[in-house]
Amino acid sequence: MALVTGSSRGIGAGIVKELVRHGMKVVACARNVHKIKELKDELTSAGLAGEVIPVQCDLRKEEEILNMFELIRKQYGGVDLCVNNAGIGPSSTLLEGTTEQWKEMLDVNVLALCICTREAVKSMQERKVDDGQIVHISSMSGHRLTSKEEHFYAGTKQAVRALTEGLRSELRLAKSHIRVASISPANVYTDMTAAEGPPTYRFLDVSDITDALIYLLSAKPHAQVHDILIRSVEQAM
Repeated sequence: MALVTGSSRGIGAGIVKELVRHGMKVVACARNVHKIKELKDELTSAGLAGEVIPVQCDLRKEEEILNMFELIRKQYGGVDLCVNNAGIGPSSTLLEGTTEQWKEMLDVNVLALCICTREAVKSMQERKVDDGQIVHISSMSGHRLTSKEEHFYAGTKQAVRALTEGLRSELRLAKSHIRVASISPANVYTDMTAAEGPPTYRFLDVSDITDALIYLLSAKPHAQVHDILIRSVEQAM
């Protein structure tokens, strides 16, 4: 059983499609559950091997996250793969950004990721699943800085980089074989980036990210593909 957060569109929807194509049952969560239900209908009509289970969840609220994990436990046993895809990055400089913007980025990009990870690992350990996987969909902003409007967002993604390594260390100390990885893409062409106008160079496709996910999931059990950085060959930073 897989859980994918932020599944209503873009990279999250692409990940759900790819996992379902590989035969997995996928709990797809987002605030806009109607979009996920449309995705479920699309994939059901396509006759793919897996299944989409839409769940409405506001990741800014811990109670809703915990309720979602309890629903998964009661109805499906638990989570074996957790893909923390949800993330937000409004334009917000350090000198002129609002506290509300910063809090929301921390809630979604950092705290929700940590809560989902904690609960997913707990689910695996309770069921003695020792080959589970945690995947964070991060960003190249976790590895470099670009425009001033992305500085706080980059701070949250650099936190994800530290949290990925911290989780790897804690799992190793616990003698667990649960693996953890981050995928850090640069600009990806989605409906959101398309709304900003035509790009001046070739962006990544969503399929570039889903291909990376399948690669790290298919690695041999002893091999931990820890951090994948992906950018277009035409992108400067």
